[in-house]
Amino acid sequence: MKRPLFTGLCTALVTPFAEERVNFDMLERLIERQIKAGVDAIVLTGTTGESPTLTREEKLEIYRRGVKAAAGRCKILAGTGSNCTS
Repeated sequence: MKRPLFTGLCTALVTPFAEERVNFDMLERLIERQIKAGVDAIVLTGTTGESPTLTREEKLEIYRRGVKAAAGRCKILAGTGSNCTS
């Protein structure tokens, strides 16, 4: 049987915005808060994280900063969904 990617609690994190832009400072604070609460994994840019409305560059920057902020203390999962039906 395959070993699971993680066990325990995983939070689908919202993507914070300020003035119509991703608020990266708040993103890092939210990640820190989740880690201090004991989560085992965090989903960035999932459906809760507005993945269909972010640009490719915004998503990549969110992943970069998320991995750096987590610093190996929990798993970071990247939501890659879209609204495209084609």
